[in-house]
Amino acid sequence: MTGEYKILYQGGTGEIVEKKSRFIATTKPVKSEEEALAFIEEMKKKYWDATHNCSAFVIGRDNKIQRCSDDGEPGQTAGKPMLDVLLGEGIHDACVVVTRYFGGTLLGTGGLVRAYSKAAQEGLLASRVVTKKPAKEIQITTDYNGVGKIQYIAGQMDIKALDSQYTEQVVFSFLVPLEMTESFISKVTEGTNGRSQIEEKSCVYYGISEKELILFPESLEI
Repeated sequence: MTGEYKILYQGGTGEIVEKKSRFIATTKPVKSEEEALAFIEEMKKKYWDATHNCSAFVIGRDNKIQRCSDDGEPGQTAGKPMLDVLLGEGIHDACVVVTRYFGGTLLGTGGLVRAYSKAAQEGLLASRVVTKKPAKEIQITTDYNGVGKIQYIAGQMDIKALDSQYTEQVVFSFLVPLEMTESFISKVTEGTNGRSQIEEKSCVYYGISEKELILFPESLEI
């Protein structure tokens, strides 16, 4: 499996108020059920005096693990709507806890569903979500005559340079989106009249958030 998918990269906190009840949503990236449960317990300790600490999490690229808890609210009015928000946004490896401080006015089942859904969305808005995309590292060794042409091709295709070394020859390392690999190699080969040495390295996942290039540690098997 090498397609792109979204993950929660950095957690955040959002808050809404409905009929004087405070709903505080806190999100966190999680890679296992143990991490998610530990985070939920952490939030329950932090907000020990709250009326409810409802939770939902999804783990795995295929959402293999999905759990939610109403924590004392009427069934299906809190955890399930929060889980639906995560699934609806297509976000993986994420946990959200919505803390409620009761304001004295009952919201009804419909009102609870809307409030917990909206709070979960606010939590995600305060977080960093990154789309993980598959790419391949391409190393190109060229003489100085090929430098300008290679840089031009990379710029035209919006391909990021990871590294460059200038000695007797020039060695570039580029991060090339997987679907652009063949085209990039073909254009560099043609543009340098076949004089560049091109080596395909590891396949990885990358993402871009707030103009920051993020490389993820796991490698891909193609």
